[in-house]
Amino acid sequence: MKIFTYVVERCPETGLYAGYVPGFPGAHSQAETLDELRDNMQEVIAMLLEDGEPEFEAEFVGTQMVKVA
Repeated sequence: MKIFTYVVERCPETGLYAGYVPGFPGAHSQAETLDELRDNMQEVIAMLLEDGEPEFEAEFVGTQMVKVA
């Protein structure tokens, strides 16, 4: 079993949630709910892993905040 971190964003126009695994080409999906998005992400990642180990283009490090006046 492998664990992947994915980023979640919400489109203000459609209300849909979009998720993607940073640096993992093709590992993205969208859904109306966070639960549905999680299920979609599990499915798409499992399908991509059928082709073998992914070659990541980048590594997710984290997020940071910056104060702007």
